[in-house]
Amino acid sequence: MTFPPPPTGPDDEPSAPPKPTEPPASSIPTPPPAPPPGPYSPYGPRAPQDLPGPPAHDPPLQRASFQDPAQHDPLAAALGNASLLGVGYLLMRRHGLFWTAAVVTFALVWTTVATAETWSEVLLLLWWAAVVAHGWLLARRRQGSPRTTQRLVALGLSVAVLLGVGLLRFDAHGIEDDIARARADGDCGAVTEAQEQVWAGHRVAAAPVAARGDRAVDTCERLETAEARLAAGLNGDQDDLTSGFRLLASILEEDSRNDATVGTSLDRFLDGLPTDDACETVRITDWLNDRETEPGQQVLDRSSETADRLAPAALMGCGDALMSTQEWSQAESRYQRLLDEYPGDSREGQARKAIRKAVLALQLEEVQQLVRENRYCEAPAKYEGAPARRAGSGRSLFLGDGEHSGKLPGAWRTTDAAKAALVVCVGQQGFGSAVRTCPYRSETSGQITDVTFRRVSLPVKVYALRTGKRVADRTVQISGSTCPSLFFTYGVIPSNKYVTPSKSDIRNAFSSVLGR
Repeated sequence: MTFPPPPTGPDDEPSAPPKPTEPPASSIPTPPPAPPPGPYSPYGPRAPQDLPGPPAHDPPLQRASFQDPAQHDPLAAALGNASLLGVGYLLMRRHGLFWTAAVVTFALVWTTVATAETWSEVLLLLWWAAVVAHGWLLARRRQGSPRTTQRLVALGLSVAVLLGVGLLRFDAHGIEDDIARARADGDCGAVTEAQEQVWAGHRVAAAPVAARGDRAVDTCERLETAEARLAAGLNGDQDDLTSGFRLLASILEEDSRNDATVGTSLDRFLDGLPTDDACETVRITDWLNDRETEPGQQVLDRSSETADRLAPAALMGCGDALMSTQEWSQAESRYQRLLDEYPGDSREGQARKAIRKAVLALQLEEVQQLVRENRYCEAPAKYEGAPARRAGSGRSLFLGDGEHSGKLPGAWRTTDAAKAALVVCVGQQGFGSAVRTCPYRSETSGQITDVTFRRVSLPVKVYALRTGKRVADRTVQISGSTCPSLFFTYGVIPSNKYVTPSKSDIRNAFSSVLGR
């Protein structure tokens, strides 16, 4: 096919055709032979199969079509949106949708991290499926030919995002397993150490899992608080003891998986028992035994078991401590509780002896108080630890008129109730039987008066201190010398006068009543 030369303007000079260049003789091809005559040929008709084909040196024909930039690849769009980065919308040049999707994705991711709930992850997953489907459907409206480059780019981004999320979730669940094992072992230190591996990526990819780890760490911190309160309870603060157990109970109510860690905290508290103060240990064991348990708190029941194991020794030690401070009544009650609540305990014999000692101390304390208040003769009491009453031996505690009893031999009397076998209550002295009458003249008036000398009469009550029972109630008359040559008196000369007893007279008077 040939084309006519381009037209020239009026001012254009016609250009001379170029002179053909003569090829060298050696390069002039030999003209082909004349084709046979046939149709469509000046030489005659020609069969169709005899028509010449295209030159052998021309390239093959290709079909070229116009590519509209507004057409899209649905698969590339869907893969781009699968990355949750809105790449599919960028490939479709839908910038408004790209920014809208970015805002919604950010809001959902923020919600997932903030709430750390499964429903937020489900909502994010639904949003992911929605943007993938929307990208596919939107691209299909103006579907064009496949675009390999776009598909590869979109696929790479989506795989990178999804693979990263998957790996982060896998790692988060591994950390959760470590925390679960640590909790099962009751090791709060390992729980905290495992949770420290969680970073922002885990909180985005597996927010609920990370949040469960946070709650486990928070539980361990609360357990530390409970342990501190229980430790204060060991020092006698019962309010802290109550508060610590209440906190342990609340942690158990929240999650049964806290049994091991709560048990570890409780064991640390129980390891502090018994305390150095036996009476404080008794108060703690009493509190532990009186504590009301709730269903699902069997872990805390071991505190009662520990209290039952420690209480006998604590009661014994507390009783001994109270005995050393002369708190006899309280000491007796501790020993008695040991016998009543723990029959058959190895300390039973020791406790009975201690009770006897405490009872005697109480009796002696009561007697001593009555003696100090001079009320024993009105309300006699027993002291079973007193020496037995034996004829010819034993000392007596004299109460009342001490003018004559004070002249008794020292082996007969005592001022220590703990050493007395008898308590002798001596009443007010009076005139006893007459011994002799003698006349006396007053040097002032010269009047002569007969003076009768009488024995000293003393009402005496004797009590056996060991039993507190009265063993004698009589009047003792003490003899003595009479009719002295001279005596002094105020006023008129009395008609009756006491004899002057000697120590032997007093001893003879009391010997019969004292059994000596």
